[in-house]
Order: sequence, then C-alpha cells, then structure tokens
Amino acid sequence: MYKHLLKLRYAYHPSIKFTHVHPSTQYTPIKMTVREAINLAMDEELAHDPNVFLLGEEVGQYQGAYKVSKGLFQKYGGDRVIDTPITEAGFTGIAVGAALYGLKPIVEFMTWNFAMQAIDHIINSAAKAHYMSAGDQKASIVFRGINGATAYVAAQHSQCFASWYSNVPGLVVLSPYDCDDAKSLLKAAVRNPNPVVFLENEILYSESFELSAEARDPNYLAPIGKAKIMRPGDHVTIVAFSKMVQYSLKAAEQLSNEGINCEVINLRSLRPLDRETILGSVKKTGRLVCVEEGWPQSGISAEITALVMEAGAFKYLDAPIQRVTGVEIPTPYAFNLEAMAFPKTEQIVDAIQNVLKGVR
Repeated sequence: MYKHLLKLRYAYHPSIKFTHVHPSTQYTPIKMTVREAINLAMDEELAHDPNVFLLGEEVGQYQGAYKVSKGLFQKYGGDRVIDTPITEAGFTGIAVGAALYGLKPIVEFMTWNFAMQAIDHIINSAAKAHYMSAGDQKASIVFRGINGATAYVAAQHSQCFASWYSNVPGLVVLSPYDCDDAKSLLKAAVRNPNPVVFLENEILYSESFELSAEARDPNYLAPIGKAKIMRPGDHVTIVAFSKMVQYSLKAAEQLSNEGINCEVINLRSLRPLDRETILGSVKKTGRLVCVEEGWPQSGISAEITALVMEAGAFKYLDAPIQRVTGVEIPTPYAFNLEAMAFPKTEQIVDAIQNVLKGVR
C-alpha cells in the first residue's frame, strides 16, 4: 500500500532539480525570526535530500498555518510539500509508513495538542520500530509543531508535552529557543535516523535573534544531546528550555545588578539529556533552579532534580533545589488567570533569591 502510494505521490520528475549545498568558509551573522530560521532549515534539507518531504494541514498552498512553510510549495511543488485533510491519525500514519519505507518525512502538526489524535503512530509505531525489529527497521521522521502555552486559546490548545514525549525510549525530543537552535537542531533532526519530536513555541516564532555565522552554514548541524550555556555564572544554575530560557535570561540580567551571577543553561535536547553540562554547572555553583512551563509532577524539572540527587552532585548542593513550573490546572481562557498559570521573570527571580538564602 505504502509503496504504491509513494510511487503515485513521490515519483521523481525530470523537471525538478535538487540543489546540493556546498560548504563555504565565508558567513556573517544575520538577524531573522525563529519562524524564518525554521523555514530556512526545511528549505535547505528539501534541497539537500530528495527523500525529504513536508506534509500537514495547510503547509502548502496556504503557506502554513503560521507561515513557517512560506514559499516551499512554490519552490518544491505539491509532491514534496503536501497539503493533507484534517486527519492527524491519517497523515501521521502515512508519514510513519513512508519513513519505514526509507523516506524522510517532516510532519507538521498545527499544534502538538492535535497530535494526540496520532500519538499511537508516534509512540507505538515510530518510536518502537527499531527495537522491535532487532535494529533492522529505522524510521527517520520529524514530528514538529507548536508546543506549550500560547495566548487565549484555553486548556485544549495550550499545554506543554515535553515530559510526555521525553519519557518514551526510541524518541529524540528537541525544544529550540533561538534561531541558532531552530535552524541547526531541525537540520540535525531531519538527518537523524531516529524519530524526532521537535517542540516549537508559537510566541517565539515572531521573536528576532541573530543567526550566527556557524549556524548559517548549510552544512552545520547542532549536536543532539548537547545543552548550551547561554550565560556563564558561578552563584546559581538556572536550567530551562524553549521560551523559559528567555525569562531565565531576563531574571539573570536583573539579578546581575545586585552582584548575583547566574549560569543559564538552555537544554535544547530533552531526550537525550545533557547530563554532563547540568551536573558540571551544579557542582560549580552549588545551587539549582529548574524552570519549565509544564506541570510539576513528572516534569522535566523533576527529572533534572532526580538526576542531581542520583548522579553524585547532591553533596555539592548548598541549598534545596527550586522548581518554577506551570500551575497544576488546565490552562485558563481568561487573560488574567492565564497570566498567573505560567512562570514569568518575577517567579524565577524569587526562586533564585530563595535558593541563595537556602529557603525551601
């Protein structure tokens, strides 16, 4: 079935010429939005490998629900940028089958909330195929879309799935913050032989960052499983990912005026987790604040806390670990309540001050 489908939908056309990028030594930083960085990553990977294709709701002729795929349909055509019906279970199953056949799909979910319709394909098919086939069957596939809190869309459209997917063996789970992350991690995800869950943030789409000269290189891939120290410090370690990195950096900047030096770690990779960077920083600072917008129970912060306790860093702590997380309620629709449901800079500052005082 899949072979026949792919023959129809993915036949090579002589008129399509694939442009293979070549390394260059001359790049300079450029400013762009996260939306543009993701678009650039997909553009480069579609050009680099004819087995890569993008599918999802409105990704083609409409240019993407959030305009992340703008221009790709016109450039690569409807055989490689495929508009699907509103049926996550259907097009995700087709994509997983295509990946098992040897192609490299990029599946766009309009939001990871909608991916719950397709979670069986992601976890029971894509994530387990390699193990259950004794290593014979691989599924090189990227599942991407917006994750976490957005604005005014209520409980069913605004929640963080990071801890859900990072719990699953067989999946790689990535969560970018800035343009360097978005471009170089997505390219690495497309070329990875494993199924990758790529958790983007809608609010960050329009944020502008400098894309470094290194990340501009079409051949550069960010190392999966490696966190990034965004700001060095020696008084307290702050571990965060996605939009919470932004709030953490603001908190660190605010406290620097009081002589407090915070080390801010951008996790980037949630599975595998960069244990060495986290533990090394905690051993240096002796204090740890974990920040995430997901719920506290069984969250990423809970995993990091357990890591510090179990992996030999507990004796380096000078104060109890502090967690700053979302509130344990479904996301409210009312603006004033929604604002109270997720961490902000002020809560992170309070947690840092508490951990410096040794307060629980």
